[in-house]
Amino acid sequence: KEKIEEHIKSIKNELESVSITTTKHPRSLKGAKFFENSDIDLDSIIYLIGVQELQQLHSKFSKNQKLDLMHIAICKLLSDYGYYEFDYVDEQGWPHYKCLKELPSLKAGEQSILMKDAIVNYFLKSNYIQ
Repeated sequence: KEKIEEHIKSIKNELESVSITTTKHPRSLKGAKFFENSDIDLDSIIYLIGVQELQQLHSKFSKNQKLDLMHIAICKLLSDYGYYEFDYVDEQGWPHYKCLKELPSLKAGEQSILMKDAIVNYFLKSNYIQ
């Protein structure tokens, strides 16, 4: 836990604000809940990463499936920190992860910083940002 807390403190100031810019025409995003204003919340980004990892970009998802997508994203994001490891893809194409170690107890703000850092790392590894 001490190691993760030190890491969180070291990146806290760098991650106060994350901006995402799209190359899509603004009208093509009409009706997309998370593009109604210029801010995208952390949950929306996590959800989109889950959709990306599932690779079923044009599917409609139930409420429970949306939660599962967020779980997939969190597992993927935290796999670089040694908390999860990819296990297998089931018959429906959904990825499954196994837990390698328990997450430390973090305050809400610390959790947010950890997830923001993991998201930035994900985008860097995926070459979405430089």
